[in-house]
Amino acid sequence: MAPRMIAIYGKGGMGKSFFTSNLTARLAYDGYRVLQLGCDPKHDSCNTIFGGHSLPTLGEQWRLFREAGKEDQLSIGDVIFRNELRPGVVIFGCELGGPEVGRGCGGQGISTGFKVLENLGMSRWNLDFIVMDFLGDVVCGGFATPLARSLAEHVIILVGHDRQSLYAANNIARAAQYFRSMGGTTQILGLVVNRDDGSDTADQYAEAVGLPILTRVPLSRKVRELADACRLALEDEQFNQIFGDLTGRIARQELQPVDTYTPLSYDEFLRVFGAEEPPGQPDPAREADLFGDKAPVFTMPILTLKPVIPQVQVTDPVQLKVQQMIESIGMYVTDMVRSEREGITVTSGSVEIRLGEPKDLEHKVAFLSALRRSGQSFSFVDLRYADAPTYR
Repeated sequence: MAPRMIAIYGKGGMGKSFFTSNLTARLAYDGYRVLQLGCDPKHDSCNTIFGGHSLPTLGEQWRLFREAGKEDQLSIGDVIFRNELRPGVVIFGCELGGPEVGRGCGGQGISTGFKVLENLGMSRWNLDFIVMDFLGDVVCGGFATPLARSLAEHVIILVGHDRQSLYAANNIARAAQYFRSMGGTTQILGLVVNRDDGSDTADQYAEAVGLPILTRVPLSRKVRELADACRLALEDEQFNQIFGDLTGRIARQELQPVDTYTPLSYDEFLRVFGAEEPPGQPDPAREADLFGDKAPVFTMPILTLKPVIPQVQVTDPVQLKVQQMIESIGMYVTDMVRSEREGITVTSGSVEIRLGEPKDLEHKVAFLSALRRSGQSFSFVDLRYADAPTYR
């Protein structure tokens, strides 16, 4: 039986890693086999459940193997790690990681990471839960992978009483609803209010959008200090009870997914906070505002086309040809892997394209181009057999 996949989404800095770590630890204490999957380039999701250790990331390990020409030899033990929370209570962890700051696309690391885990047999692992800790205030396709490809069975959105976290939650709800409308199966369980200070703003938003509040995690200086020291909040009895109650309801499948929620428009969202968007449009800036009395005389520039700097640098002639052909139809290549077993696999944002052997490339890319022009949404295209392409 495949593990239950739960994605924790929310605004950056909202406490997702804190919440996820205590959720997975409590599940482990309750006797379940759990993997915590950090899906943020910061790769600090699992630090607490590993006593402060920073795990080697899947991205780092995969790049090392690829540079050595041994990516097919990457094994589970290279990217998945285990820790005993106490004698006999084992928990597993993995950090997908990503590029160094300013050096690449974070979503690319997410897409590549899931592809590697699937090749390592993730759906067949002897686990009860895989809980994914996801950044939720970005729009890059890679971060929507669990929604776009229905990898997650359920989503929990972490919020506070502040406008920024609720705005991110509204966007996440909208994305989940969109992918459901396109045939996806991922469903939202509801909201968790973290650092609850007794306000009711999150309650007003929850009522307006139609999502339940699953639990509230109170604001606590003691627990913040525990978290800062890479220790679990479960050491505090109140927090242990809060997480124990939530994990129990999740494990017993007592939380019913929500199908009838309605993400708010911008005007509706502002009304939750007693605000409204002013009428009309903002005043346009004038040249004099920016240049003062030194406004330059503009002449019509001569436009020259500069090539887009590719996100993926390849030297293999075949891979270079594939990259050029795919980008010629307007799809940017964010990752490319070539292996003896799978042939060539290309990632474009959250879309995975399996080309297989480098033959009949013209026919394969022609089909991809026609599919793209059709306006249909897709997240996976299998072109390994040019005469029988499939997609979903």
